[in-house]
Amino acid sequence: MSESLAMIRLWNQVKSNRSQLKKELKKANYLKKSRQSIIHAEQAHKEVFDKIDCLDCANCCSSIPPLITNTDKKRIAKHLNLKLKDFEQQYITLDEDGDEVFNQSPCHFLGDDNKCFIYEVRPKACRQFPHTEGHELFENLNLFKTNIKYCPAAFHILKALSVHT
Repeated sequence: MSESLAMIRLWNQVKSNRSQLKKELKKANYLKKSRQSIIHAEQAHKEVFDKIDCLDCANCCSSIPPLITNTDKKRIAKHLNLKLKDFEQQYITLDEDGDEVFNQSPCHFLGDDNKCFIYEVRPKACRQFPHTEGHELFENLNLFKTNIKYCPAAFHILKALSVHT
């Protein structure tokens, strides 16, 4: 088994055990933004993504509709040769927070091979997911804690950071 699949399997085991997942998520509450913690976050992000292949998982694309900006909508509509209004009607909805997101999970653009049909023009939220690079992780710890529930990479980044706290 590849290291990527082994890391995903470990995350799935923790995720399926609610008490263990709660215990892991509590560790995120103790993360504090400092110059050193940002350096550790950047190192952990790089090390984890050197080992995890997102195509082995694609859980983000299967379960979380990304936030879609106006710039995203225009870029993707153009790529699909659709008028903006037609793109919005076909692919966009408002979520419970009033944010525009894709109207379907799994994503319309996720292939059976876990590849994205619009990868080169994908939304900003998709490009930045799981939002764990350096400063970004500490800008919104609640988002990080949410992403741990969906992304094995975020989980392993938390585990790596827990060693340094």
